[in-house]
Amino acid sequence: MAPRPVWKGQLRLSLVSIPIELYTATKTASKISFRQIHEPSGKPVSYQKTVAGIGPIDTADIVKGYETDDGEYVLIDPDEVDAIKLETKKTLELVQFVGSCEIPPLYFDKPYYVTPTDELAQDAYRVVRDALRQSEKVGLGQLSMRGKEYLVAIKPCGDGLLLETLHYAEEIRNAEPIFSEIKDEKIDDDLLDVATTLIDRKTAPFDASSFTDNYADALRELVEAKVSDKKGARVPVKDGETTSSGKGGDNVVDLMAALKASLDKADDTKSKKSSGSSSKSKPSSSRSRKKAS
Repeated sequence: MAPRPVWKGQLRLSLVSIPIELYTATKTASKISFRQIHEPSGKPVSYQKTVAGIGPIDTADIVKGYETDDGEYVLIDPDEVDAIKLETKKTLELVQFVGSCEIPPLYFDKPYYVTPTDELAQDAYRVVRDALRQSEKVGLGQLSMRGKEYLVAIKPCGDGLLLETLHYAEEIRNAEPIFSEIKDEKIDDDLLDVATTLIDRKTAPFDASSFTDNYADALRELVEAKVSDKKGARVPVKDGETTSSGKGGDNVVDLMAALKASLDKADDTKSKKSSGSSSKSKPSSSRSRKKAS
């Protein structure tokens, strides 16, 4: 079955808008998942909301609580949280570009494939892809999706583009206190030489397919053996226990004209800033006359 896009909208580079779709780049379907089963009855275990001293409660009575430093919970109604959720905007604007190696790896979160929505969008899409590749840059922007705003980076990936959500700065834990007890002492040159030689000998191009998840393989073999064993313990699964299309090609403007207009706009902005700064630095003629008198 063909994958479904998780987001549709416009990738904007100044005056150029490209209709795109996002697809998750990773998959979880290959992972083994289990249900907890109550063995004496053969029924799946359900999870019920309970309160100490009260027992099961109605989910409609649940609100959110934020624990303060004073040892209290500030109560917030779920509707208040829903009210501030961002609408899913249909535009992802590239507002800055950085070197392809400038973003530390720990900032990267989740990858998505970016594709042009239709054939009309492919020319502009390829121009952005090749421009990023040639300049060795990564485009940065913010994407609204599922009520949240994500910091994202877009970079070339094979024949296409890859979008990766990034952690915000406040989400990254400071490493200095964690590494603070590691002593900064000089390393023995001979030991360093042996370690460097060993690294050089084991250096090879990255190939993810050469690594396998041994635990996942063993777990899959166990499940397959259990399924094949007709004499193994089984219980029936009862009923109820299992768990917009527009292409937007008309929005693509003449690419060369839009790129040239974007450059003109950027040049105008720079000239205005430079003229403004120079006028501020020079004294007016009236002030000069007053000083002379």
